[in-house]
Order: sequence, then C-alpha cells, then structure tokens
Amino acid sequence: MFIPPPHASPAPDPVRDWADSGVVALTGRVDGPPIVPPGRAATVARAMAAWIADVSALGGRRIGVDGAGLLSERAAFTGFRRRGDVSLGGSCRLLPAADGWAAVSCARPDDPALLGALVSNVVDEDDPWPVVADWVRHHSGAELAQRGALVSVAAGPVSRAHTPPLPPMPLHPRPVDGLLVVDFSALWAGPLCAHLLGLAGARVVKVETPDRPDGARRGNASFYRLLHAGHESVVLDPATTGGRRALTALVAAADIVIEASRPRALAGFGLDAAAVVDRGATWVSITASGRASDRIGFGDDLSATAGLVARDAKGPVFVGDALADPLTGVTAAALAMSAPADGSGHLWDLSMSDLVASTLTDDPVPKPTLREGRWVVETASGVVPIAAPRARTAAGCAPESGVDTAAVLRSLGIAAP
Repeated sequence: MFIPPPHASPAPDPVRDWADSGVVALTGRVDGPPIVPPGRAATVARAMAAWIADVSALGGRRIGVDGAGLLSERAAFTGFRRRGDVSLGGSCRLLPAADGWAAVSCARPDDPALLGALVSNVVDEDDPWPVVADWVRHHSGAELAQRGALVSVAAGPVSRAHTPPLPPMPLHPRPVDGLLVVDFSALWAGPLCAHLLGLAGARVVKVETPDRPDGARRGNASFYRLLHAGHESVVLDPATTGGRRALTALVAAADIVIEASRPRALAGFGLDAAAVVDRGATWVSITASGRASDRIGFGDDLSATAGLVARDAKGPVFVGDALADPLTGVTAAALAMSAPADGSGHLWDLSMSDLVASTLTDDPVPKPTLREGRWVVETASGVVPIAAPRARTAAGCAPESGVDTAAVLRSLGIAAP
C-alpha cells in the first residue's frame, strides 16, 4: 500500500492550522496582540503527523498526534509566553544589524565568553547583550555569520532564500513496530523523532556519554518525561576500548539511527553512517544546515535566520518556541517511517534551516481580532479562535541516565565494556 507524501496535497487553510497549533498565541510582543506567522509550517507538521498515523496503522497501532500542536507543546509545560524580539526561553535575541536584522543565541554555559570573542570585547557574562547589540548594530549580517562560525556562536542575518529549498518527502511507507532505534540525539528535535517512533511501536534506546548527558535533563522534567517515557537509557564511554566496541555493536544492531550533532562527532567514535546505510538501515542526521556544513544552531536562531519571523510596526518577532526543533522532529519521524521501495538503506540529511525555509510563502496573513475577550482570526474556512499550547500526558516514566546499560547490551548479545 502506498500512501501519497503529505506535500503532494497541500492543506487548503494554513491560517487555520497556525491558529489551531498554539503558535500564534506565542507570537508577538509581551504587551501586544498575537501575530499570525507567514508560511505553512503548521500545515506541514500536521500533514507529517497524519502520515505517521497512517503508517503506524499498517503496523497495527495507529497513533493520533496533532502535528500542528507539537509545534507549541513545550510551552504548555514551561509556561513560556510571547516576548517579541526575545525568544520565549530568553536565550536568543533579534537585533538590528547594519543592513537589516539578525538573530544571536546565548544558550550554552560557555556562550557569554564566545560572544566576547565574537565582538572582540569584554562582555558581562550575566548580561552580554548590550555589548553584543552595539557590535551587531555596526556590522552586516554576513559578517556576523562569518565571525559566528569562526568562534562557534549560533548567529546570522534574518533573511529568506530567493528560491525556497525543496522539502523532504517520505518514500514508501515502512511500519516501525518492533524495530530498534538507537538515538544519539539530545534536546528536542531528535528526541521528538524518537518519541514518535516509540509511540509507533519501535524499541528506542537512548545513548549518552559520561561527559555529555542530554542537556534537556536539566530542563522541564515533565516535558522530558513526555519525550522519553518508555525508552531505555544506555551510557557508554567512547574514550575506552570497551565503550567504543559496545557502541559499534549497538549501532550494528540498529534498524534506525538518529543523530543530531555535526557528523564528525559520531565519526570520532568510529561510527560510519555510510556503512550503516549500506547494510540496509536508516540513518537520520539532524543538523543546523546539512551534513556538509559546520554551522551550529538552535531552534530559535535557525527559524529566524531561515526567514521565519513575524512582523509588526516595530520590526520582527520570534515565531513560537524554537519552532525549527519540533518541525524537524515530526518531519524526521515521518521520513524514518518510510524507506526505498527496494528495501535498501537510506540516509536522511535533514537541515533544520532548509526545512523551515521550505515552508515559507508570500501569502498574506490576517491580523487577529479580539471578540468577546478572546482572540480570533479570519481564515478561508471561517473564524477560528486562537488556541493556547496544549500538553499531552506522558505514558510512563523517563529512565535515569544509564540505568538500562547492562540490560540492553545483554539483550542484544553485546559484551559489557
């Protein structure tokens, strides 16, 4: 049975999808009205989730997840609200540059020092933004991106591609019930992909190293539990001979591998994506700008620099909460639930930036209005209330880091390191 790819039949009402998604409620100034974003990212996410539901039904367990709602789900747990030109989590800013606008992230503990290197000046580690904003104001977006790449800072100009990249589309449907997913990813996009595959019946093994646990473990505990409930947790040390051997054997047993770091990271552990694909498995690679790029990025800055911003009279504002992450996660899961018709392996090279850019259009968007105390928006199919972010309930508990290492290795016949 062949299910047509979701992009083959565009949904007729992207504005309704945005309004239903919860993203509109998160987009705008603190003291201003919500703003409808441009493009059709919510429509794409909803279509990808519909594909996942249909393919999972072929494997005997249809999962009903609203892809549009996934785009704002984290905010339902954290309570984040719209903050205009500051990202909901506070780690990214939209700043005026000499030739337009730019996005700059300060998400990691060592980023304040890196921002100092970016602007060649001393910054206050508790508040680097005044010095950074002054530097950005006097430099072009291209120079910001170039210097950001040199010092490993996620930053770049807010701009749109003249010709949007083609979106990735699923191949022939492939149920994942009973397949082994080895997940090296962290934070949101990759874990969301693994979560959806797990709901569809896959066995998901999360892999961390002793010195690089998933940073999301320090975030909202309820949201982390939602994405990781029912998975198994393995910790292996690639700095040891035994750890590298076990990692290699674990990947050799996998039907699907998920990575969300630059390719050199796992290659440094001796893991070869090409070899995995050659033996017929699926490798899902999630990066900021593709495997050929060394760029780093996070959901908010990647969305903005791809051109997904909303605007009012004061300038651009962030669209939702790190939207590139959940959009990539649901797309990656849909792609992983497909395979070449001949049963061969496949490498999905997912650029988060390109994926966001592929959803942008020049279609006009309406302004929400306040009716009887509630924001609504006029769509092609009628007046729609602007929904708030919605949280699903976790199906169980998330495993503690490394708690399943011995049991997983034993079940796969892999010698303990």
